[in-house]
Amino acid sequence: MSEGGAKELGFSIRAALPSDLEDLLKLYPHLNASDEPISLSVAAARLREISQLPGSAVLLGLLGNDLVASCTLIVIPNLTRGGKPYALIENVVTDALYRGQGYGTRVLRAAVAAAWEAGCYKVMLMTGSKQPSTLKFYENAGFEQTKTGFQMRRMAARQDG
Repeated sequence: MSEGGAKELGFSIRAALPSDLEDLLKLYPHLNASDEPISLSVAAARLREISQLPGSAVLLGLLGNDLVASCTLIVIPNLTRGGKPYALIENVVTDALYRGQGYGTRVLRAAVAAAWEAGCYKVMLMTGSKQPSTLKFYENAGFEQTKTGFQMRRMAARQDG
């Protein structure tokens, strides 16, 4: 991860470690407050699974020792495009107190850089939000709305406007 650990004005980005899980679980309600909580033991198992996928990680944005932003990068092997993998970014979240200061954008850019380092030919993300500020956030981070997304959920999708 090219920005992993690189400090800029006390801000650093690195892959999550098991010791980060308590803070990470406290950050996730800033993404979706109505989510069902996950136990620390289940979270540790999921982080281990993510970390075992080559090129994949939960990236943390730390201001000093405070976790202020995060996203999950999954690199997916592929049988097309000459065998080049593609990446999916999910669970993009910034603590509400730190939004609008560029921390989430830096974490996203670090995830994209890591995907390129892993040889991915594209990076995708989806959002259920229709909030103009959220859509502008992704556009400002370099993402374009160029595809039509479809999904099927086991549970109803959240409605945040």
